Amino acid sequence: MMEPGPTYFGGMASNAGGASGGFYQPFNSNLAGAGVSTGIQNFPGVRLRGLPFDCNEIDICKFFAGLEIVDCLLVNKNGRFTGEAFVIFQGAMQAEFALHRNRQNMGRRYVEVFRCKKQEYYCAIANEVNQGGYFESEYRRSPPPPRPKKPAEDKGSMEYTEVLKLRGLPYSATTEDIIKFFLEYELTEENVHIGYRSDGKATGEAFVEFPTAEVAKTAMCKDKMTIGTRYVELFPSTPEEASRAKSRGRQ
Repeated sequence: MMEPGPTYFGGMASNAGGASGGFYQPFNSNLAGAGVSTGIQNFPGVRLRGLPFDCNEIDICKFFAGLEIVDCLLVNKNGRFTGEAFVIFQGAMQAEFALHRNRQNMGRRYVEVFRCKKQEYYCAIANEVNQGGYFESEYRRSPPPPRPKKPAEDKGSMEYTEVLKLRGLPYSATTEDIIKFFLEYELTEENVHIGYRSDGKATGEAFVEFPTAEVAKTAMCKDKMTIGTRYVELFPSTPEEASRAKSRGRQ
């Protein structure tokens, strides 16, 4: 078990600098803005602000080199990245260390690192899934303009094939994670197809093939259950849609 203390964190900080090859340089050693306190909160997450707009999960992993990231959620609004992100670590102690990266540089921009409440993180996830990445900042005082409501999807009455689509996966989710999610269905790696963009970045979607459409429909009982810290939505899909997604990932 890691023991907190100046000697330990100093070693981790030096390792981070070596991993990034000097790309991330401290902007300010003053940690007042990070909200560091002697008490460690239970929720192992932080919120980032001021990220470069071309930032991706790999950049964030490098920024927190030496710490073990469980999930990373880039916040989008109206389809555009806002420069904010939520990062969840393996434990509260690591989240505490992450606060010490406050005001260090990513490229030419310095990044602010704040404590994150569990409710903020789950709210961001819900908005990402339900509204295509729309996230309302806690600092916005007026309510958002009303949005036209889409007809509720009755998944039980939709036409099923042997393929289900998963949406809202952690970007770090692996084929093995999905096989474990559907453990009772005894899937193999050939049954699982994780979606990737042409640049190799995971889309947060996957397609799973079951023996029959009837079995796929029973697997819908897993709808909105969690993988890691994120709940996953399931939808009926088709072999054609799964094939198109696989083709996009190979381009």
